[in-house]
Amino acid sequence: MASGSRRFGKINRRSEILQAAEKLMHSRGLSGVTTRQISQEVGCSEGALYVHFKGRLELLLAMLEESLPNMLEPLHALRKSVGRGSPQENLAKALGGIFKFHQRVVAATAGLFAEPELLAAYRSSLNRQGKGPHLSMKVLEDYIRSEQRLNRIASHVNAKLAATLMMSASFFRAFVERFFGKSMQPAWSTFAEQLVVTVVPKPNDD
Repeated sequence: MASGSRRFGKINRRSEILQAAEKLMHSRGLSGVTTRQISQEVGCSEGALYVHFKGRLELLLAMLEESLPNMLEPLHALRKSVGRGSPQENLAKALGGIFKFHQRVVAATAGLFAEPELLAAYRSSLNRQGKGPHLSMKVLEDYIRSEQRLNRIASHVNAKLAATLMMSASFFRAFVERFFGKSMQPAWSTFAEQLVVTVVPKPNDD
């Protein structure tokens, strides 16, 4: 029982550490996050971090890796929506989840280029897990092709190009809003709807 409690305590503290690292990243930038700052934010000794992580690199890598489920959830839902509802509404909804993910990670993504070792480790991690932005775009592309086969999306649409445009628009908007520190207009929901109907029109819009 005591052993189980200790394991449970470690899991909770690990989560706190990762949350603290992400909070500091948003306020200080990725390169400004140190183990000392993280331990102060959590309220533990710096040595306590090494119970869960070998060092700063492993800690930050875990923080980046564990944000991925937020990106994957709307894509999993999109796969299951083929032939159901409106393709344009399905894509706009998926993009809403993707945009929230981009808002969360854009600061870390930009900061990675100032951390070559972390960038290399994260790239290797994505390749090892079979994940990454290119594969996320492939989900959008496959969805569009599936709906085209059902004649629910115009046949002239280039699925790969449409997927790339939608993903790029989401990331760029998140970057611009982060860079200038304010939301863009129109609101994301309106922007996403307009974007989708423009790049992925219905068959009768041919």
